[in-house]
Amino acid sequence: MKGTAINSYAPDFELPGVDSEVHHLARYLERSRAVAVIFMSNQCSFVHLYIDRLKQLQQEYADVGVTLVGINANDTTQSPEDSFEKMKEFAQGNNLNFPYIRDVTQDVANCFGARVIPEVFLLDQQGIVRYRGQIDDNPNSAESVSKPYLKQAIAQLLKGEVIEPTTTEAMGDSIQWR
Repeated sequence: MKGTAINSYAPDFELPGVDSEVHHLARYLERSRAVAVIFMSNQCSFVHLYIDRLKQLQQEYADVGVTLVGINANDTTQSPEDSFEKMKEFAQGNNLNFPYIRDVTQDVANCFGARVIPEVFLLDQQGIVRYRGQIDDNPNSAESVSKPYLKQAIAQLLKGEVIEPTTTEAMGDSIQWR
């Protein structure tokens, strides 16, 4: 697997968000116990299936210092639906309760080694990748999830336990590379 390996430092980033702020990974790490970076997009059907679950996770863990950060790295030439303006509409229309930021150069997605949307990278307070992969084992039905991978990894991380599994195979649409 190319990109950032488990137990390695995640690449720092400084990217524009739909909230007109610049989002810097180092700032999140200063004030969060964990950061879940989710590569996502506006038009991916898998993201649409997961959006409510992601908002629920953010709501559930915000008080204990966990932050979700959505990053859109799709090339807008191939995927005009992922323009910054459309991202703003998506964030508003879905009442996102976590930052949604744009990786125009695709450098961040490339350094992380993200391949599909949605793909999650859970970082500890030091910025070390502790989990990578799926949000859970059932994109189609929140009620039928038997393995809530991300939620489980967050809980294990917060308790100082070993995260198991550390990787799962993310399923979704391919990132639209330039």
